[in-house]
Amino acid sequence: MSFPARIDVHQHIVPPVWAETLAAQGLDSGGWAIPDWSPRRAIAMMDEQGIATGVLSVTAPGVHLGDDARARDLARAVNEYGAEVAKDFPDRFGHFASIPLPGIDAAVAEAVHALDTLHADGVVLMSNARGRYLGDPGFEPLWAELDCRGANVFIHPAQPPMDLLPGTPAPLADYVFDTTRSALNLALNGVMHRYPNVRVILSHGGGFLPYAAYRFTGLISTVVDRERTTEDILRDLKRFYFDTALSASPSALPALLAFAEPGHLLYGSDWPFAPREAGSYYNHYLETYPDYAPGQADAIDRKNAEILFPRLAR
Repeated sequence: MSFPARIDVHQHIVPPVWAETLAAQGLDSGGWAIPDWSPRRAIAMMDEQGIATGVLSVTAPGVHLGDDARARDLARAVNEYGAEVAKDFPDRFGHFASIPLPGIDAAVAEAVHALDTLHADGVVLMSNARGRYLGDPGFEPLWAELDCRGANVFIHPAQPPMDLLPGTPAPLADYVFDTTRSALNLALNGVMHRYPNVRVILSHGGGFLPYAAYRFTGLISTVVDRERTTEDILRDLKRFYFDTALSASPSALPALLAFAEPGHLLYGSDWPFAPREAGSYYNHYLETYPDYAPGQADAIDRKNAEILFPRLAR
């Protein structure tokens, strides 16, 4: 791989209006501080880590902080900021637009505006929207709109609707759990079957979905829903894409590579919420993994993402 070459599908932006809104309400990202961000800092990190382009997204808690009208306005401001950054640095940045769920009318309107007018590279959804998971029947109009556009949908974990584990920020443990919970909810409620044109990317290696997938398929078909075969459930679970953010390790990579469909594993850094030291730590395991198939490492770093984001292809 020549450097910089990677396409980083899990890189975060911190729009000033979003950071100021969180600070005014005494909020952070699940017990994780909101870091400083600028395009200059991001590009410096990317050059160091071999990243050509970062597809930027706002992390948890997203843009809906309790009030529908304010969420709509914050989403628009955040998305316009991200679009400007991508416009100013088209080779270095893409962006996922934030969607103000659970307000469904505002969510659909913002998705249409972001994809059709701002030319976002996709949308980012939190794994739950104020406690409602993404397979909720009330969210059907959003999935229908995204499906007819063949949109990329990046699912980022949020704090689940429960108390934090004492002394444990949500990104350390709860985010992994909530990603898995959301993915299973999407599959169980048929979203992955009904909307075949959306490409859904799960953060952090899909939580523990690859590791537990056959537990889910075996139990669903024998205990939860006997009308669905293991093959049906497995097919829906294998539709997901997975990023490597904080998940490229000697124990996680074998499960990811065994479960993910060819072309469905993408590079992710989680910067700046994961500092450069963390990026280097996981990049080491990604770069030294001994059991890749021919061409697989380059596909994870770049080629798989080029298919999802054709404008980023060389």
